Amino acid sequence: MIHPLLRQPTYRVIDQSTLGMMFQAEQSFATDDTLCASTHELGAVLRAWVHTNTVVLGIQDARLPHLKDGVRHLHAQGFRPVVRNSGGLAVVLDEDVLNLSLILPENDGIQIDSGYEAMTSLIQSMFEDVTSKIVPGEIVGSYCPGSFDLSIDGKKFAGISQRRVRGGVAVQIYLSVRQSGSARAEIIRDFYDLAIQGEPTRFTYPTIVPETMASLEELLGIPLTVQDMLARAYRVLSSVSSLQSSTLTPDEQATLAGQLERMWKRNEGLREIEQQLTEE
Repeated sequence: MIHPLLRQPTYRVIDQSTLGMMFQAEQSFATDDTLCASTHELGAVLRAWVHTNTVVLGIQDARLPHLKDGVRHLHAQGFRPVVRNSGGLAVVLDEDVLNLSLILPENDGIQIDSGYEAMTSLIQSMFEDVTSKIVPGEIVGSYCPGSFDLSIDGKKFAGISQRRVRGGVAVQIYLSVRQSGSARAEIIRDFYDLAIQGEPTRFTYPTIVPETMASLEELLGIPLTVQDMLARAYRVLSSVSSLQSSTLTPDEQATLAGQLERMWKRNEGLREIEQQLTEE
């Protein structure tokens, strides 16, 4: 059943899933904040984004006692770390992980759970022809666990987060489309092992069990690509709304510059660590 929040008059569709290696995660988080600020005037947005070999860290991850050792490991695996501006903990992004952002105007107030439920409804509807087993609920042993993890038969393939900025709500999901979900989880498990090294921490970090995670292709047993996923999302939303291909307006581009500056500043400490590693 389609969640009422998905029934927007129109969606601006901004597809940034094929921009390649030069498109960095800092740009994505800055873009969502930009779109939140304009959605009350320009309407809802569906934004698709893909980043190559990136590990997105949460604010708490940036406070790990041996972060430098964890970052060294990520570099050795070919991954670039970025600290995001929304909640949550470390997740893996690569060319087979699709991120979707629903940017919705908060005109009448949107309850936090309603945003999560709307995204869950979208994903369930996208695959209603294949499975009825997609359910929300925390998967213990997964990375970035939360109440709205999405799983099939107890294996997590997606996680949802939210960010609210100036009258707009960004509901963001990462979807492991192809390849090994457990291999991605191993990267985060080893990152935490090296970045904590058994030291006591004020924050409780998850104990990663790689077998609790999988990709949709693994779980459904059908071939899938990022473009297949987008086609399914467009099919669902076009049944309840009008879709219009779009890009950022000149005013949004101006706002984006300021939001990007905030993201660069947020990541200054991480870049200093990376510079130290290059000098070793």
